[in-house]
Amino acid sequence: MQITRLGALACVFSLFAIGQGTLADYQRSATLRDRTLDLDLHLADAAQTIEKTNRFWYRRTAPGGHEFIVVDAATGAKSPAFDAVRLAAALSKATGTEYKPLRLPFTAITFTEDGTGVEFFAAEWRWRLNLSTYVCDRIPLKPGDPRPLRELPGPRVEALDHPVASPDGKWEALIQNFNVFVREKGRKDALALSFDGTEGDHYVLSAAAWSPDSHKLAAYRVRMGQHRKIAYIESSPADQVQPKWSLVDYAKPGDTLDIPRPVLFDVATRKGTPIAPELFENPYSMSRFEWRKNSAAFTFEYNQRGHQLYRIVEVDAGTGVARAVVTETSPTFYCYYSKRYRHDVDDGKEVIWTSERDGWNHLYLYDGATGKVKNQITHGEWVVRSVAKVDDAKRQIWFSASGMHAGKDPYYQHWFRINFDGTGLMPLTAVPDATHTLAFTSDMSYLIDTYSRVDQAPVSELRRAADLNLIATLETGDVKPLQQQMHWNAPEPFVTKGRDAKTDIWGVIYRPSTFDASKSYPVLEYIYAGPHDSFVPKTFAAAHAMQAMAELGFVVVQMDGMGTSNRSKAFHDVAWKNIADAGFPDRILWHKAVAAKYPWYDLSRLGIYGHSAGGQNSLGALLFHGDFYKAAVSSAGCHDNRMDKISWNEQWMGWPLGPEYAASSNVEHASQLKGKLMLAVGEMDTNVDPASTMQVVNALIKANKVFDFLFLPGKNHGGWGDYWERKREDFFVREFLHVTPPDWNNVAPPVVATAP
Repeated sequence: MQITRLGALACVFSLFAIGQGTLADYQRSATLRDRTLDLDLHLADAAQTIEKTNRFWYRRTAPGGHEFIVVDAATGAKSPAFDAVRLAAALSKATGTEYKPLRLPFTAITFTEDGTGVEFFAAEWRWRLNLSTYVCDRIPLKPGDPRPLRELPGPRVEALDHPVASPDGKWEALIQNFNVFVREKGRKDALALSFDGTEGDHYVLSAAAWSPDSHKLAAYRVRMGQHRKIAYIESSPADQVQPKWSLVDYAKPGDTLDIPRPVLFDVATRKGTPIAPELFENPYSMSRFEWRKNSAAFTFEYNQRGHQLYRIVEVDAGTGVARAVVTETSPTFYCYYSKRYRHDVDDGKEVIWTSERDGWNHLYLYDGATGKVKNQITHGEWVVRSVAKVDDAKRQIWFSASGMHAGKDPYYQHWFRINFDGTGLMPLTAVPDATHTLAFTSDMSYLIDTYSRVDQAPVSELRRAADLNLIATLETGDVKPLQQQMHWNAPEPFVTKGRDAKTDIWGVIYRPSTFDASKSYPVLEYIYAGPHDSFVPKTFAAAHAMQAMAELGFVVVQMDGMGTSNRSKAFHDVAWKNIADAGFPDRILWHKAVAAKYPWYDLSRLGIYGHSAGGQNSLGALLFHGDFYKAAVSSAGCHDNRMDKISWNEQWMGWPLGPEYAASSNVEHASQLKGKLMLAVGEMDTNVDPASTMQVVNALIKANKVFDFLFLPGKNHGGWGDYWERKREDFFVREFLHVTPPDWNNVAPPVVATAP
């Protein structure tokens, strides 16, 4: 029996009352963010300091979009950061693209030091707006600006060398014929400081540093390693008919790396002194050199291959003798990704350092001369998350931590001040049941505390730092318009015990605005189990991506299982040489606990989706736990840790490479596939080698497994657009709602907002 197009659409719309997988659901999902921006919610982003002033700026929602606000800390007075109408007009003229005042294409600004302009990143460039003339000028990109994903930063010292001027301005160092030369400023003839550099064993200045007295120079000599390259073919370039071919530097686990070796040069004698390598014989990476202010010594940081030893090394400038200031070791991994913090006190006489040696990430005070711990600064079964300020004169530290409030979500961040000797711990945040983000003025005299949680809108308060007295409540979020006009359901935090029956596993549940507790809902888990962080949202978002997915008629959840970060060292170590674990034993128990509480939580229709490391995890769910998970969408996955970037994978899977790599490989276990699978990869992914996905495809075909596959020409690691989003949504709508998605060739697809 044939069904006409109109008849098919009628069938689709007849399901609207069910509220699962209809065209109306797709429209509601796609427009979720736009609809929230039309409401008067008073939602403030975390404030930012305007350096060397007693002012802050922040962005807040306004009906129709966002506006930028400046606050005077002394009075609490607020004013617009700029004339948004004039800025939108200026940027539109400069870029040739029309922008609206409340939908500007950036979320962050930086005031110029003289206060006459603001800078921001938009339309792939950095811009400076003159606040008097309202003219936008394009300026060079800065560190931290988004850049096209091209060459990945490798572990080696980069051989990009430019002349390096001495502090007194009289000299500059440069590389000629692989060796170090110096010349007087303004002259072309140069004096050789080294003669033994060769093409494969050359000197570089990218990490070099002059002594403050301009008498000496520390530089690396680098013995070249493997320098693996990946070949890419862009099948459909925008500027020509024929494909383009390119190479990208990409080191992988097990590759032979560059070996940097520090050398100390004396300009007056033109003598170079190689530093004995006993303290840094097997480097994964070595940092830039930092000189003591008195020019008596310089330091660098050494990360040993395998990431189980990390060291601060100091070199005596008179003798060239090296000694260890701090040595950090671990039988598993030292998490230099996020757990490393260093502050040198009084030119290195003391060092503040973070360590997990007692099982939790804490601050320690070292004697810089002896390398011994003077005292542990912070203690307890909680973790230091970041350090905002160290005052050497007052011997005080301002830091954030999580897990300090018993019975509360251990991921909520709070702020404290403490003395170097561990006394005088002072809370700077009062509301325990929320995550707090603080911004301080440069002199630490004022702060803005912005706090929220997934089910509580943000509040921003301006306070005096000395006594925490409230100066002004700047913004208070209001969820009533969301509830009244969009039938918004607040995400629900949910906690249950993990695999050890003792440790709390925290997650969050998103339900559609059409939710009916008398019905049954398929469950989708969004997964990203990268060990470098924790990932469950802890702050408020009116239009989260998981909420948009839920609007199609799903319950969408996320949780942080064991092996992720920001808990105890033991919690984190589950990932060691065991990426395939991905916290699944905890995740499965979490799902079962939710299902035991809520009859509408249908575990017979449990799907999972993830990207990058989450792409590896989501496919792993069907390979290693296919009796529990029924369907998965895996995008841009690093499916075999031997195929992915060296930095991330050797950190967690270890070096030298062992059998654990194969044990965690989705390629090796492709024949174990159960359930329904969709794979996707971008043709030009320079973050995760696309061959990783193609090898899974090959293994699945060899195992005679049935699956869907989407290859995206020209796409890099992210930013795949609406087409990809709909393909992922359609997959789960078909598999779990048993609804045929709209015929997008004959029905106009929803338009998703793209403004920040």
